[in-house]
Amino acid sequence: MKWFTEPLKEIADYRYLLENIKNRETPVLATGVIDVQKTQMIYALHKEIGKTSLIISHDDAAARAIYNDISSFDEKAVFYPSKDFIFYSADVHSSDITRQRFKAVDDIIRGEAGIVCTTAEALLERLMAKEDMRSLVFELREGDIIPIDKLVEKLVYMGYERSDAVEGVGQFALRGGIVDIYSPVHETAVRIEFWDDEVDSVRSFDVMSQRSLSKLEYLRVFPVKEIVFDQKAAEEAAEDMEKDMAKAVKNYEKKDMAEAAENIKITVKEAAERLRNNMGGTEAFINYVPVKTASLFDYLPEGSLIFYDEPKKMKAHVDTVYSEFAESMKERLQSGYILPKQTGIIFTIDDIYSFSSKFREVLLCSVPQSLPDFRLKGIYNFTVKSSTAFNSKFEMFYDEVKYLKDEDYRIVIFGGGESRCFRIASELSDRGINAALVGEGQEFVPVKGGVYICRGRLSKGFEYSDIKFAVFSLSELTGEQGLKRRKKRVKKGKAIESFTDLKVGDYVVHESHGIGVYRGLENISVDGINKDYLKISYRGGSNLFVPVNQMDLVQKYIGSDGARPKLSKLGGPDWGKMKSKVRAAVAILAEDLVEVYAKRQAAEGFKYSPDTTWQREFEESFDYTETDDQLNAIEDIKRDMESGKVMDRLVCGDVGYGKTEVAIRAAFKTVQDGKQVAYLVPTTILAQQHYSTFTKRMAAYPVQIELLNRFRTASEQKQTLKNLETGMADIVIGTHRLLSKDVKFKDLGLIIVDEEQRFGVAHKEKLKRIKENVNVLTLTATPIPRTLHMSLSGIRDMSLLEEPPEERLPVQTFVMESNEQSVRDAIHRELARGGQVYYLHNRIDNIYEAAARIQKLVPEARVQYAHGRMSERELEGIMEEFIDGDTDVLVCTTIIETGLDIPNVNTIIIQDADRMGLSQLYQLRGRVGRSNRTSYAYFMYRRDKVLQEVAEKRLQTIREFTEFGSGFKIAMRDLEIRGAGSLLGAEQHGHMETVGYDMYCKLLDEAVCKLKGVDRSESFETTIDISVNAYIPGYYIENEEQRLEIYKKISLIDSQESFYDIQEEIEDRFGTMPKSVQTLLDVALVKSEAHNLGIISVAEKQKNIVVTFKSNAGVDTERITQMLMAKNSPYMFTAAEEPYITIKTSPRDEKNSLEYIKTFIQDLTKVEK
Repeated sequence: MKWFTEPLKEIADYRYLLENIKNRETPVLATGVIDVQKTQMIYALHKEIGKTSLIISHDDAAARAIYNDISSFDEKAVFYPSKDFIFYSADVHSSDITRQRFKAVDDIIRGEAGIVCTTAEALLERLMAKEDMRSLVFELREGDIIPIDKLVEKLVYMGYERSDAVEGVGQFALRGGIVDIYSPVHETAVRIEFWDDEVDSVRSFDVMSQRSLSKLEYLRVFPVKEIVFDQKAAEEAAEDMEKDMAKAVKNYEKKDMAEAAENIKITVKEAAERLRNNMGGTEAFINYVPVKTASLFDYLPEGSLIFYDEPKKMKAHVDTVYSEFAESMKERLQSGYILPKQTGIIFTIDDIYSFSSKFREVLLCSVPQSLPDFRLKGIYNFTVKSSTAFNSKFEMFYDEVKYLKDEDYRIVIFGGGESRCFRIASELSDRGINAALVGEGQEFVPVKGGVYICRGRLSKGFEYSDIKFAVFSLSELTGEQGLKRRKKRVKKGKAIESFTDLKVGDYVVHESHGIGVYRGLENISVDGINKDYLKISYRGGSNLFVPVNQMDLVQKYIGSDGARPKLSKLGGPDWGKMKSKVRAAVAILAEDLVEVYAKRQAAEGFKYSPDTTWQREFEESFDYTETDDQLNAIEDIKRDMESGKVMDRLVCGDVGYGKTEVAIRAAFKTVQDGKQVAYLVPTTILAQQHYSTFTKRMAAYPVQIELLNRFRTASEQKQTLKNLETGMADIVIGTHRLLSKDVKFKDLGLIIVDEEQRFGVAHKEKLKRIKENVNVLTLTATPIPRTLHMSLSGIRDMSLLEEPPEERLPVQTFVMESNEQSVRDAIHRELARGGQVYYLHNRIDNIYEAAARIQKLVPEARVQYAHGRMSERELEGIMEEFIDGDTDVLVCTTIIETGLDIPNVNTIIIQDADRMGLSQLYQLRGRVGRSNRTSYAYFMYRRDKVLQEVAEKRLQTIREFTEFGSGFKIAMRDLEIRGAGSLLGAEQHGHMETVGYDMYCKLLDEAVCKLKGVDRSESFETTIDISVNAYIPGYYIENEEQRLEIYKKISLIDSQESFYDIQEEIEDRFGTMPKSVQTLLDVALVKSEAHNLGIISVAEKQKNIVVTFKSNAGVDTERITQMLMAKNSPYMFTAAEEPYITIKTSPRDEKNSLEYIKTFIQDLTKVEK
């Protein structure tokens, strides 16, 4: 991008500055530099010097802004975020930030990092010495030799945690000759397959489906701890700590501080234990470990460039951070939470100055200022101004370009996406201004009076009047913030659809025998033939053993909110009665649904025209990269609209998964064909939020958007109603006020309903009246279960958004013991950066006291409390104040789970997190982290000596969820059940409880198919009982849950295709299959083929095999006769109510019973042809 940086050389001060840097006469100061122009200068100097550059900003937001802009021109830019050291004492930290830091360090070590953007705060941290880090990192390629036990030893030493299946960064799993590893410097987890000690293959795999994705050249294994040390060092550290603890206890006791003495004993005892057992979470004790530490500067190559962005601001910020840290340490020392030696675990600002003085330093300031910390070798001034913000006033922009062109300026316009660039070029050309479109990577020399349009975005534009060079960016034109478009990630594998996490003691439903309790897998050997059985116990103590090849008849029982079901009696009539009752209720529901669907299919709707250039351009201006699910949903909606049928589509997706964007695009398409849009939301606040989102997104287009809710004055409402009736208003957003009689539309084309389940029956009835012949798009945040989605798919069109968006910024999560000091620190830190805090206290009876306690802890904060028993008006008032920023801390119950998006709230503190379900924690954590700031979630628990064991277990789950993000699956399942309940309504929900969720879905599916005339022959079972060794040996898949999952998958084989698919998956995940597993797969395929032929059982009886058919099996007897009449036919037919064929086996044949059955099925199907 020389054309972007070369003009700088025309400025004398830039040439002198460059000369100084090349001659190593630094530090030098550049003043007058601003915003993106600063980034341009950094990039130009970096390219000239050709070494790594480090940019130090005052805070994360500023560093990220520079990183986003610089990434537009330099692909090797990396971001090194600051880690939290105030909460070093937390038991658990989320791995996202650490992972970003490791990736940056790795890029620097490999010489792959061009420009590193960071903050002074991030540089205060100690790292392992560079040579030690280098010696730990290793790569594995095909053909490398390494004994597996040696590899495992290395991984454990580097901080990896062993688990049964890899679900997140920093884990590894070992199964026979296969090792799965998720290294922090890889985008996906990696599977290494060994042939003895030799690496046979290296491939990436998807953690959700556990299936391989593609072959890789190598795996790079990077430590997952910032400081790695051996057992000897850990032992020494633990002993030193215990010595210091004894001194501290004496000291506290002398001062009569018994509580502090007790605290330090507990703290050190736990930490020493963690150190000795290599359990991690010991960063706070780094000063005790005898290892060499270093700073990030030690990792930089010699001659690197160091840029200080606004050094004065940076120093002020670091001073604040440091004093906050020192204050926090002092209070912890007093309360007995740390040892005196721990207070010096980070560097100081003077250390940073001393480290950086070994490199070439450039200071960047927007205004001249004195900098006593540096001995300057030169000061250079630049005259540059920000370009004007045109805020969608395009004519003004085009006039400005024309004026500058006439003044002989060279003009570069960063126009965003391709179609936007074309449009700008054609609009300029219409005004007689010729503009050249610059291709990616194209080099050229800008000429005087030339206008150049290139793809990409910058956050702002700038202008050098002395050298007549101007740069414009899309954000000045439209007021949109130009965020870098992220590269698409690897497409994820298919999510696991059936959750087979069956554990001993879980409730299960057997199709024929009802609800029982799962007691585990048992291997039973009969006459030397081994088989695995599921043991299920029923009421009255009787047990049922289900062969694993009939596992498809068993489902995990799922009710809602963990309700305990009533156990069935084995062989009793109650299960049959319950099933019939639910069957009848389901039939009525299906009838209603099918009737509504038929009516809608018959209706004629408006046929929308295909996408226009505006539509494409509008979609390109979206700040984020859409997920695949979003794109599919948008595609579905457009197809519906262009087909001319009346659309009724449901879009489901968690909060923050991008439903609003999907709705916005549908609305935009509707408006372009001259139709109106009504957006109906449940609360006034949501209406306000959507209104501002819509206005912002459509600012560049002539779309009139109105808001209708009770906060609008009477005259405003009157004007809006008039605009709707005359067609002046294109889109109206409002609460149920929209359903009032006085609201009339000129030509309504689309209704968007947000969170339908939150509207009352009366509102829904009114909505139905308006709905006829109008397209309807319903959005819901409660995920709808996939199985339910399948059975309703022909009745209600649905689009699922299951893929979380690339997180704008990861949420820093901590799990820690609750103490006032931590709460105060967390609130202080958020308020210091002008943010707000949610404090979650889930008990209404004493929420007032909790709020008073917080007020006392942080007297300067404005604290309010809110809970679900308040009237809607009162609640709305409190939330309104909170959104407007008039409240700093909102103490509340879980009511914040629903839909509100408040970007300024970036800290959530959850009291008694160990008492909450994972799905709740998952959703609550999603309330923060919705802006471009780092956000924090603190899961706090009270240490209770008695309950230690139980709480430990729960916290362990939370820990995994936090560190490895694996809670997603569990959380989804939980939420889906809620979704099923709200979609079906209360009465059906009760029926779902009686038979369990999966069974209910099955019955509903049957009823719907019956009504739609789809031929679903009534279900029957096919049993196969033959003497072959068909099971999964314990040595092949050691973990019982995984074994069960594979049994489940095998039992679902229903075609040759699924047979090969599962065979491939098993070999991919567990290595070469033993014979008994291959046989198990063969039996499953034979069973499915037999089922398709109407066979109900295949059984081995006295050396012969008996194949029994259903009485109404559709097999032609003439064809069977041909088989019987064939020469030396081994078949014998017996007519009965359920006819059967006997296959005579011969000891002379070296065939096993399975081969006989395969031949029989082939004969039967061959004849049938």
